[in-house]
Amino acid sequence: MTDPPVSSPSLTAQMTLLFSLMLLVMVCVAFTSTVGSCNSSSFTDSTVDLQYELLCRTEDYEVRRYSSTRWISTDAEAYFLGVGAAMAFRRLYHYISGDNKEGVKFELTAPVLVEVPEERKMWEPAIYTLSFLLPSAYQERPPTPTNDKLYFSDMPDMDVYVRCYGGWMLSITSRLHAHLLTKALLRANAHYNHTHHYTVGYDSPLKLLNRHNEVWYVVEGDPVCGHNITSIPADAH
Repeated sequence: MTDPPVSSPSLTAQMTLLFSLMLLVMVCVAFTSTVGSCNSSSFTDSTVDLQYELLCRTEDYEVRRYSSTRWISTDAEAYFLGVGAAMAFRRLYHYISGDNKEGVKFELTAPVLVEVPEERKMWEPAIYTLSFLLPSAYQERPPTPTNDKLYFSDMPDMDVYVRCYGGWMLSITSRLHAHLLTKALLRANAHYNHTHHYTVGYDSPLKLLNRHNEVWYVVEGDPVCGHNITSIPADAH
């Protein structure tokens, strides 16, 4: 019995280099993409089902007001945001594809929320909570899940600080933009929930270009717009 063929060192090195270059391109796209473009033109290819009132906009962030809504949610334990989100996404996608007691199917709504804990140790996995917005027709009486890892969650009325960015919601890019938003909020002396933030996606995983992502921190107390406030037109979103 012969041993299985072993890849040559040169081929292994080439594959490693190719993977590293692909990852570098994805990170660079996310880092260099337009930041702060939270106006309606940045949603050109996205259907936004979650409506909000835009309170104000600065050079660094927006302040939005959302009304209470119901979501279908699931938790995933993982070391990286992308891995946890992928695990949770599959469960929720089965639910909207008819894997519920009523056999109801409906389209994926936007945005998709991922709750990310602020405090975590690098050598320990984190619990990520991914949520799909239930369509308006099922806000009151949603289809019953068959998977016991799915549950309904109610988002209360809330104001959020929002930073927008393009590219992909990788762990490193999500953390970067969350960090930049918190720095801007500290400069503005704005108070927010420090236990977690939301990373928010609007696009299909199959979409490669002109992606729209956001980071949210929930406002505590009165929202602060800071300096360089932009006036908000009536059709701003």
